[in-house]
Amino acid sequence: MQVKQISIFLENRVGRLQEVTEALTRDAINIRALSLADTSDFGILRLIVNQPDEATGILRQAGFTVRENEVIAAEVEDRPGGLAKILGLFAGAGISVEYMYAFVQPRTHNAVMIFRVESVPKAIKTLTDAGVRLLSNDDVCAL
Repeated sequence: MQVKQISIFLENRVGRLQEVTEALTRDAINIRALSLADTSDFGILRLIVNQPDEATGILRQAGFTVRENEVIAAEVEDRPGGLAKILGLFAGAGISVEYMYAFVQPRTHNAVMIFRVESVPKAIKTLTDAGVRLLSNDDVCAL
């Protein structure tokens, strides 16, 4: 299963993140997970939201540079070794992780890891063959 992620390229200036969140708030877009990486001049805000297509349109209309891509959302046991197990599966299959971020789901007390990998289909097969629960956009938003 794949999840749509929105990447927003932002100038590194005061208030720019707030502008993104305000644009999404006006249309009741809920942010489920996020990651921010920055340099001195710009940043990349990555979001998993409840309505990715609508959010992309809203942000583009507001003048933001936005890109959608597919990532994997995997449920990981929130205990020592939980992430190591997943990364071991990727390493064993020769899958490179470009980046990742996480959030904890309160109902099951497990973590949800968002992975951007070089080969999404191969990663999905590797994880499902190992019995790892993968989540869809709907699953992530229902947590």
